[in-house]
Amino acid sequence: MLGLIRARLQGLKTRAEYRQFLAKGNPPWSPGYEQHKVAAISTAINDAGHDPFKLSPGYGWRLDERIVEYPWFISRLPAGEGRLLDAGSTLNHPYVLSHPKLREKKVFVSTLAPEYWAAWQWGVSYVFEDIRDACFKDEYFDSIACISTMEHVGLDNTMLYTSEASKNEQNVGSYATFLSELRRMLKPGGTLYLSMPFGQHVNHGWFQIFDAQMVDAVIAQFAPTHTTEFIYQYLPEGWTLSTREAAKDASYFDIHKNKTYDPDYAAASRAIVCLELVK
Repeated sequence: MLGLIRARLQGLKTRAEYRQFLAKGNPPWSPGYEQHKVAAISTAINDAGHDPFKLSPGYGWRLDERIVEYPWFISRLPAGEGRLLDAGSTLNHPYVLSHPKLREKKVFVSTLAPEYWAAWQWGVSYVFEDIRDACFKDEYFDSIACISTMEHVGLDNTMLYTSEASKNEQNVGSYATFLSELRRMLKPGGTLYLSMPFGQHVNHGWFQIFDAQMVDAVIAQFAPTHTTEFIYQYLPEGWTLSTREAAKDASYFDIHKNKTYDPDYAAASRAIVCLELVK
């Protein structure tokens, strides 16, 4: 009975926080933000009519880049069986892994350290490792998702992702080794779904923003047989499909360092590059 009472009280608190969040104009990362974000993403990825390449005005207003990355990835991932690697554990949320396209696949998650939630009950396999030296054999995966992960490789991952001191690095170029491992593990004809913050190159210490020259270098190193590229940009009114030229000066709002919001109320990245690289 006590547990039920506590659950009801928590539910009331959560609903009150959400109402207050909306009344204040959806300030990113405040109480109620995560609830709003999960609801928006769940609606987008499960709506057969949602087109991630024709975003409606105001789409993703004051939400971070996951609101465009997840629908992009889900829409491009083929239905059916196959082995899928989540390189970096960005997909490791119940509202994402429960999607039918993912449930019908054999999903592997490779990340630095265990997280608070795991989908063992759905047959998802977890490996805790540095993917620059991955344990999987050559050409094992039909597809690999690397969503907003490569920008952290070789930098300080102790702030958010692991307590292992050796992962506090400033090796800005080591993502090249990471990319080589992803290519090695992908089957010929398989697809790497890769997204990163895009705009003016800045090293923020725990991640870096990729500019156009860096993106071209990534594509050249992977040497795909086919490339599809999309740029998403955050504007004060929400997310929109953009171009390299329009987003070349895009920056990042770092909630871990900034105590006040910028005028556009960006939650994080102001531009994202989404690449499909077919081996």
